[in-house]
Amino acid sequence: MTERRPHASNASSSMDECCKDGQCTCTTTSDSPSSAKRNEMDEDLSELRSDGGSKPSNVDNDGNLGDIQFTDPTTEKSQNVDDPDENPTAKPGIPEGIELDTPGYSIRSEMNDIDTPDDKTWFMELDEAVIQEDRCIQCGTCVAACPSDSIGIGDDDLPKLVKMCTGCSLCWDFCPRGGLRYERQWKITGGDDNVSGAGDPITEFSAKVTDDWREHSQDGGVVTSILIHLLEAGEIDGALIATESDEEPWKAESFLATSREELIENAGSFYNQTMAIGNLDIDQWKDQLPDKDPEDLSLALVGTPCEIEGIRALQDFAWDYQSHEEGVRAIDYTIALMCTKNFNYEKLIGEQLAEKRDIQPEEIGKLDVLDGELRVYDHGGELVFSESIKNFHDAALKGCDECADFTGYCADLTVGSVGSPDEYSSVIIRTETGLTAWNVTEPDLEYEDLYNRSAIGRLQSWDKDNAFSSLERPFDPDAPRFIEYTDHAESYGTERNPHEADH
Repeated sequence: MTERRPHASNASSSMDECCKDGQCTCTTTSDSPSSAKRNEMDEDLSELRSDGGSKPSNVDNDGNLGDIQFTDPTTEKSQNVDDPDENPTAKPGIPEGIELDTPGYSIRSEMNDIDTPDDKTWFMELDEAVIQEDRCIQCGTCVAACPSDSIGIGDDDLPKLVKMCTGCSLCWDFCPRGGLRYERQWKITGGDDNVSGAGDPITEFSAKVTDDWREHSQDGGVVTSILIHLLEAGEIDGALIATESDEEPWKAESFLATSREELIENAGSFYNQTMAIGNLDIDQWKDQLPDKDPEDLSLALVGTPCEIEGIRALQDFAWDYQSHEEGVRAIDYTIALMCTKNFNYEKLIGEQLAEKRDIQPEEIGKLDVLDGELRVYDHGGELVFSESIKNFHDAALKGCDECADFTGYCADLTVGSVGSPDEYSSVIIRTETGLTAWNVTEPDLEYEDLYNRSAIGRLQSWDKDNAFSSLERPFDPDAPRFIEYTDHAESYGTERNPHEADH
């Protein structure tokens, strides 16, 4: 039974009687709004919109569009986003003491019944198996590999997802501690002989620079000299190297040097990674590079063996690497630095040296790892500290333990101190491209045949033994280049489907 509304039918009847043939002859009662009042109400209602907004100021009551009027912006004054009186439209923050219960990724499976294709590997899997397991070596290959520019570099110098992952698998495939079977890359780059001993180089030397600037360089200064000669010969337009951070002494950052002066100024070695391959976006360096078609650019890359493995693998495929595409393709010369391990900057410089041994970063003129020791020199070149490198194991990147590539099998040239006298560099020339670099530099070097080849061989063997004991997967140069995530998870005991877990 419905409630009776007595006035409704009367009102309707009255309206029918006084409004005929489209003409309304009724007068208003004392309870009805006046014509003026109705006009005012209609005007107020016309300002309201069904979407909750208001009528645009440049549209009249008949819906005609008028001229747009803009409010002049305030000049010489910054908006105070913290003061609600000055910024009443600011969004409120989360109240103190309140924690938001953000749903995890598993909510995806609760909202739909779409299964993830088996052949997709997501950044979350790379994060689970490499980054969260403290196995990341900070080479930056995953950043360059991403075809959607979804991976960036976080404040902790580790890869970070910055927008939606598409599950293309490339970040996993090219990671030297993830899907890239790096020993297979050696064989693809240098053939069967790259798998045993120190590879099969074209030739080897002990060399040093005779120029005055060498005293500020590492060992014989050969890397800097090669880059200068390539640059001045027009072979390259620049070289991606390491420079010292302006804010943090002895912290390395990527830098594209395009002049002799910049190369000399940045001579020397740092013992932390720079995410170098993740800094191959040409737009990042456009102010330093010559004004030419990016496809015509030629660059040199100086890096650790794992970084050279990464760039070599990327260049083997014709996929589009988005913002890093031109930089990846521009690398024509690669120089590997002999490397047994690299370090976390905060742990080495901050904890081990500054806190535990009272050696402050600003007091360090040079760092070196030589004869199994970490050596620290002051700005005058005097040795002020030396200690077994074994005592700094806690500061090393854990992923380095799995690397068997001490001499950079995938590079055009390898340079280091092992196997040569003090103030000399050992130079291993592996490719015809490396021989070209040597030939343009050799006239300005003092050199001889490699002084102690066996010293390099012994350290290479030690590095391999250490890697074999740390690797939790088979070391197999004849296996497929890319390791499936499921195979990795089986070997390392990591989460098989972390994208379905509640991250």
